[in-house]
Amino acid sequence: MTHPQSEDNPLNQIVNLLSSQGTDALAASVRVLLNHAMKVERSKVLQAEPYQRTASRTGYANGFKAKTLQTRLGEIQVDVPQVRGELEFYPSALERGQRTERALTLAIAEMYVQGVSTRRVSAILAELSGGLEISAMQVSRAASELDDSLQRWRNRDLHSIAYPYLILDARYEKVRRDGVVLDSAVLFAIGVDAGGTRTVLGVSTALSEAHVHWGHFLGSLLERGLSGVSFIVSDDHPGLRKALAAHFPAVPWQRCQFHLQQNAAHYVPKLSMRADVATELREIFQAQSRPLAEALLKSMVSKYAKSAPELSRWLEQNLPEGFTVFSLPKEHRQRLRTSNAAERVNQELKRRTRVIRIFPNPPSLLRLVSALLVDISEHWETSALPYLPMNLPPPLHHSPTTTLP
Repeated sequence: MTHPQSEDNPLNQIVNLLSSQGTDALAASVRVLLNHAMKVERSKVLQAEPYQRTASRTGYANGFKAKTLQTRLGEIQVDVPQVRGELEFYPSALERGQRTERALTLAIAEMYVQGVSTRRVSAILAELSGGLEISAMQVSRAASELDDSLQRWRNRDLHSIAYPYLILDARYEKVRRDGVVLDSAVLFAIGVDAGGTRTVLGVSTALSEAHVHWGHFLGSLLERGLSGVSFIVSDDHPGLRKALAAHFPAVPWQRCQFHLQQNAAHYVPKLSMRADVATELREIFQAQSRPLAEALLKSMVSKYAKSAPELSRWLEQNLPEGFTVFSLPKEHRQRLRTSNAAERVNQELKRRTRVIRIFPNPPSLLRLVSALLVDISEHWETSALPYLPMNLPPPLHHSPTTTLP
């Protein structure tokens, strides 16, 4: 025996709409489908239907919040289900559109930085979104909301995930302040979690890369809940050593081997010696163990003691800071012996910022680099392959490691 379907059934509603209004009802039909899908998803998350009593309930429904979607069918106002309590919920049907929204947000950020008018931004975004009409008022509102959303991302809570590996880097951009063009340091941190996935943890801009700026940045990461850090890799940035000693005093630090090799070239007295020095440094860094690397370094220091005394002294004092990576599993060493993960981010930032050349003010710099880093981080987080294989034995600690005094 079949039961008559209720008039409240979403399918019946759509059939009635299309029967009475034809294609004019497409937008309304999509609204009905989205609202129903979101309610079903909320029930699954709560593990209970509306007004149902269950022992497995994870939270409670809390009504709906209106949201207007801009689509090629025009504006569609949907009712987004809300929940109360500690449970977080946002419908996946709307999350799927966030990638496109983020691309448009980044376009708005770049155009605003370059002084493009609101009217012109509207025209460009209409082109990017396949003909979707976007008013100047909507663009202005989007620009205002952009800063709020980026600030929330920069200040997001980090307590829920541990990041055993931390990669730090910095770059400089030209910024105009009070009519004067100054160098502004952009600091950013990349974390690798226990599953081997990379994430951009945060970014900060200031007019220097001094100890105070690094200290404030690292302190803010800890305040937001950064935990579980057991290994840090970076170049030898000014001010970073003191900041690491203050905030991560017991965490082993790896000085980037790529930058060490570049630094060593400045102490080679003759151009004809550079190729040999570079080859010997690569042999040291690619050694199978720390004792072997130390033996090769000792031999190299002795070799150049007379022909290149400054190089010899520099190698003896600085190269061991690049040996901390030998304490890690062999499968992790290649990617953590340098800060190359951060360098690739730097290249992407440079590609987008060199067009601007001079930022009109500090907030415009922070806005653009934040929008870029959000996009980069999301790409990493949704990648099918992890950055590092993490189902390995814990790091070895029998070899000496570099910690900052």
